[in-house]
Amino acid sequence: MGPLSQIRVIEMEGLGPCPFAGMMLADLGAEVIRVGRAKPPVLQTAIDVFDRGKQSVVLDLKGPASKKALLKLVEGADVLLEGFRPGVMERLGIGPETCLEINPRLVYGRMTGWGQEGPLSQRAGHDINYISIAGALHCIGRKGQKPTVPLNLVADFGGGGLLLAFGVLAALLERQHSGKGDVVDAAMVDGAGTLMASIFAALQAGFFSEKRGENILDGGAPFYDTYETKDGKFVSVGALEPQFYQILIEKLGLQGSAPPPFAHMQAIHWEALRPKMEEIFLTRTRDEWCEIFDETDACVAPILSPTEAFEHPHNVARKSFVDVGGSRQPRPAPRFARTDPPTPNPPHELGADTQSVLRGLGISEEDVAAVLRETAR
Repeated sequence: MGPLSQIRVIEMEGLGPCPFAGMMLADLGAEVIRVGRAKPPVLQTAIDVFDRGKQSVVLDLKGPASKKALLKLVEGADVLLEGFRPGVMERLGIGPETCLEINPRLVYGRMTGWGQEGPLSQRAGHDINYISIAGALHCIGRKGQKPTVPLNLVADFGGGGLLLAFGVLAALLERQHSGKGDVVDAAMVDGAGTLMASIFAALQAGFFSEKRGENILDGGAPFYDTYETKDGKFVSVGALEPQFYQILIEKLGLQGSAPPPFAHMQAIHWEALRPKMEEIFLTRTRDEWCEIFDETDACVAPILSPTEAFEHPHNVARKSFVDVGGSRQPRPAPRFARTDPPTPNPPHELGADTQSVLRGLGISEEDVAAVLRETAR
């Protein structure tokens, strides 16, 4: 059933981070009821992986019957998730104050880019903007080049959706002692900053330079970088520790021409070592290098495409990807010894559960019909 099987979540329709948080909770067994509009938002079909394991209810929150139905949902919910700009839910009459008055035990999770207050709180933005303000994007990229745009994993999903899910779970734990709900303000800019905690600390301690691409973990060090192979593919190298670096150098045949362990951490040696490693890696294919480094601790791995990742022996052995309605998707994570959740169900059709959910709340047939009329407009 999953460790969250006793938790009911209302997720207000949105894109990206908030639905991702809802997916994480649904993956772990929570009953997640996604409340959307009759017309789906742009890109919904492209990211409906986030809707797996959820029920779908369609309401028109500007209509009195639909708003009444939502507030009835709030009465019996443990969590409400919303990802609108600050003030939108209040203008709809379903802000935290209203919902907590109806259900004092409710955990009201709010997902925004900039937070509920501050000079940027009403501004539009995307992952790239949040990690810019958080100081993260400046540090990503090659020496002498402009910052590299990463996938939107840092602010949207790592610092956003996961931070929201974490905050909600923390509030649910606290509720066990106080009996009271709470409002969780999860801002992607805050989450991106939190992910940068070790970098901020290293910078202030003098162990990290703001000069992009000149540090150990940002591609500045040749033993922590990516290399092209003979077949045009790539491998990743992460031989930080001296014992791992020693294995790397031996397998590459660089004994005597590379700095010894411990000395390899000194940046003065990096520019001379890098071209040697580049030249050697180009002499064999990616898979040949994988055979050479197989069963060693040199910290060398093939850089796989997403399609290749499905078939990697380690991922296959751990069943890291599962079939969800004919789509290969990541298995719910993390895993649990006693309450491990089952494979998620495919996303439901938009509004497929409207009538059954409303009737399950004890809403009259007359009021259910009124909701259906409002959403049919």
